[in-house]
Amino acid sequence: MSALAPLLEAFFTDRLIGQRDASPNTISGYRDTFRLLLRFAAERTSKKPSVLDIADLDAPLIGAFLTHLEHERGNRARTRNNRLAAIHSLFSYAALRHPEHAATIQRVLAIPAKRYERRLVTWLTGTELDALLAAPDRTTWAGRRDHAMLVLAGQTGLRISELTGLTIDDVHLQAGAYVHCLGKGRKERATPLTPHTVEVLRVWLRERGGTDTDPLFPTRTGSRLSRDAVEHRLARHLNAARMTCPSLRTKHVGMHTLRHTAAMRLLESGTDVTIIALWLGHEQPATTTQIYLHADMSQKQKAIARVAPPGTPPGHYRPPDPLLAFLEAL
Repeated sequence: MSALAPLLEAFFTDRLIGQRDASPNTISGYRDTFRLLLRFAAERTSKKPSVLDIADLDAPLIGAFLTHLEHERGNRARTRNNRLAAIHSLFSYAALRHPEHAATIQRVLAIPAKRYERRLVTWLTGTELDALLAAPDRTTWAGRRDHAMLVLAGQTGLRISELTGLTIDDVHLQAGAYVHCLGKGRKERATPLTPHTVEVLRVWLRERGGTDTDPLFPTRTGSRLSRDAVEHRLARHLNAARMTCPSLRTKHVGMHTLRHTAAMRLLESGTDVTIIALWLGHEQPATTTQIYLHADMSQKQKAIARVAPPGTPPGHYRPPDPLLAFLEAL
């Protein structure tokens, strides 16, 4: 057996699990990266994955793999960079255990992340959100579950992994109602609930039943909903909502859009960005500022209204005569 196989096993068991105590999401993401990489390398080198060596995973092959992700698998630059980060983590670990491959390792670690355009976030207006929340068929059990789930997501801005990870015990509907979740980086946080969300969840919990450790939003068999299942249910309800709300037809909407919607509603209400950062579980308030203040035109309009060029009277231009106003409007 080559040096790569025991290295990869030790990377997962010793580094990720033993030393870093990595989360299940991190481990599954790294696992998928190396499954894709080993299959690609096996095809390129005509070797079985178990006999591949560290030298086989040189910089040209890693570069070809990253190109394959983008051009053949259709991954975007962000996904490509996430895969590269996992590879860099493995090779940084390899540098400590296999100095004889230092040249190969250094060339791989020198592969840079790809830059990409950072587009403004998409969020739903109040009318669009109402249309989406009205879309689930509440005469069915699945429709009532989906309605409660979408109400909670739209108000709290929970990530999809946080939403599917909730148990019945995580919801507290007494005075000072809140939902408790374990977020990204395994940071715990509590998010307040509005009276409307409390009422929706109270009705759902009466129907849901179960023990404290059961999933809050289960499948029909009682297991946790998967990410794909949640996105599939959302897409189904979006198709129904677009029949009554035409503006939804021009928007690409996923579960993360509901997270952006919750944040923008807080921002529009005048909530300080540091509070929004805590609400969303962001590590740094600067992340919140960069994402949401850039997207909020009302905040920029307020800023420009307070600024006027030197020697210019304040206020907007007004035509001096109604006839001129008519001509300028043509």
